[in-house]
Amino acid sequence: MTILSARGIRRSHGMREVLRDAAVAIAAGERVGMVGRNGAGKSTLARILAGAEAPDAGEVVARTGLRVGYLEQQPHFAPGLRAGDAVLAGLDAWQDAIARHEAATAALAQAHGDHGALAHAQAEAAARVEELGGWDLRHAAASVLGQLGIADADAEVARMSGGEQRRVALARVLVASPDVAILDEPTNHLDIAAIEWLETWLTQRFRGALLMVTHDRYLLDRVVDRTLEVEDGRVFDYEGGWGDYLEAKAERTAHADRVEANRRNFLRRELEWLRRQPKARTTKSRARVDRVVAVAERAAPKLERNVELATASVRSGNIVLEAEAIDVVRGEKRLVRELTLRLSPGERVGLVGPNGCGKTSLLQTLLLQTAPAAGQVRHGKNTQVTFLDQLRSRLRDDASVFDNVVADRGEIEIAGQTLDGFGYLERFLFPRSDQRKLVGTLSGGERARVALARALRDPANLVVLDEPTNDLDVDTLAALEQALVEHAGTVLVVTHDRWFLDRIATSILAFEGDRVVQHAGGYSEWVARRAAAAPAPTPVRATPASTPKPAAPAKPARTGLSFTERHEFQGLLERVDAAEQEVARLTALLESPEFFAQPEPRQREFFAQLEAARAEAARLGARWTELAERDAG
Repeated sequence: MTILSARGIRRSHGMREVLRDAAVAIAAGERVGMVGRNGAGKSTLARILAGAEAPDAGEVVARTGLRVGYLEQQPHFAPGLRAGDAVLAGLDAWQDAIARHEAATAALAQAHGDHGALAHAQAEAAARVEELGGWDLRHAAASVLGQLGIADADAEVARMSGGEQRRVALARVLVASPDVAILDEPTNHLDIAAIEWLETWLTQRFRGALLMVTHDRYLLDRVVDRTLEVEDGRVFDYEGGWGDYLEAKAERTAHADRVEANRRNFLRRELEWLRRQPKARTTKSRARVDRVVAVAERAAPKLERNVELATASVRSGNIVLEAEAIDVVRGEKRLVRELTLRLSPGERVGLVGPNGCGKTSLLQTLLLQTAPAAGQVRHGKNTQVTFLDQLRSRLRDDASVFDNVVADRGEIEIAGQTLDGFGYLERFLFPRSDQRKLVGTLSGGERARVALARALRDPANLVVLDEPTNDLDVDTLAALEQALVEHAGTVLVVTHDRWFLDRIATSILAFEGDRVVQHAGGYSEWVARRAAAAPAPTPVRATPASTPKPAAPAKPARTGLSFTERHEFQGLLERVDAAEQEVARLTALLESPEFFAQPEPRQREFFAQLEAARAEAARLGARWTELAERDAG
């Protein structure tokens, strides 16, 4: 049943028409993702559906009494409001019931008024409180804040950073548990642990309908069952998550190409007919001529232009960067203890850890911007660094896009091509008309592209990027991933984008307490290793360069089962069943109302237990499939 819909939506910002004839329908309990390029109109459509902005034309229809929770990109809070109270401020009905219960209780204690009527009002208010979530919502608010990285529920929201304020706003929507949650970029400013927790909450805890604007491809693939794409002012609807959307979009694009090819062929044939025997043109079929004119005037599909990213590499020595037993300290807190690390040409390392653990401080130490508290950092003789900082602090808001990136440079050489400044910026989707815009007037996505253009213009063999994925759309993310994979030098990236890490990383450098440990492979391999509770790898230590041993010749694949494997196979199905039952048991505990009343450490311990149980069930299932196929073969 549709509970929220919009049709015929038109919205313009100045002279630019952002949405034209856009239509959306959301059913009860449905999970919908919304994707599109930066500036396509996703946030505008989300605001219109949430009632925060009015369309120029069209209508939004909501079911009577529908409760809509909305996470905007830049939330606003009243001065003096504390985090816990800000979260509960989204519970108007609950707050009203609490106030009525407190008023009735106070009147009964003072023996004011009709005792029977007051007792009835007290009982009615208490029942309403229970219906709306119970008496422990304050504890639940503090718990959700803690999971999102806000440890102090009494902290004043106005004194928090923009990222922390967004987390408070997200907690407000989650605790309110609305009929429809509209979340605009909910994973911005969340670390990987918080993103994984949010994913679990949305899939297993939240019961309402969900509309989520996000560039997090893992979240789209795991949470949503329908994907909307906003393109050229219209909304296109696809079944499934990110993977299904990509397949369907490719087919739609191919179909549009076939239609356009047919149109061009028709025009070619008909124009040839019209040009024959000029003296007889007056006798030609008027209907046929009109048909040619109509087809010729039909607009061709708009060609999408993608960001073209590449890096300019310089030759590296055998060693790009070495850190020997370094400590990183900020104030009185030791962030990193005795890290030994060696980066070599061709490595792409993803640096991950909770917000505030010291990732940026470690980068600054590795880049020789600050000295380590102990140990030593050395760069190779030929090491040249390009650095994109998280705050984009090198951008000048009072200067144009062109002046920020190109300045007085005549030419820029990228991937063997020499470009002038205008042509270079056009690769980042800045037409010449936009290159004179002040950076301070740009959107978040446009600023991110300017920062990338500045960072990637200089030749380097060590590319260091601190949160490069913030505010980038998926097309630009894909282009950046490809550029980094093709980069001939070394890459060190701080990001919470799990899909990005899986695409580019050859290893993960993870904060584990005050130790930083390196794990081979991308994000998925690191998660599997954690879930299986494998022995923690020792911190990376620099080792002398040595000639790798030749790989042993591959052994031919065995068919059939050995005696030991057959014995294992006979009891494996029961173990698979038991593992799946354990996952079901833990999932049921997660869905119980008492779960989020537990202390935060217990909740984190539970999520680790649930993740490990899922990994074990998957491992046993894969092993049973492998043995069954070999037995059948």
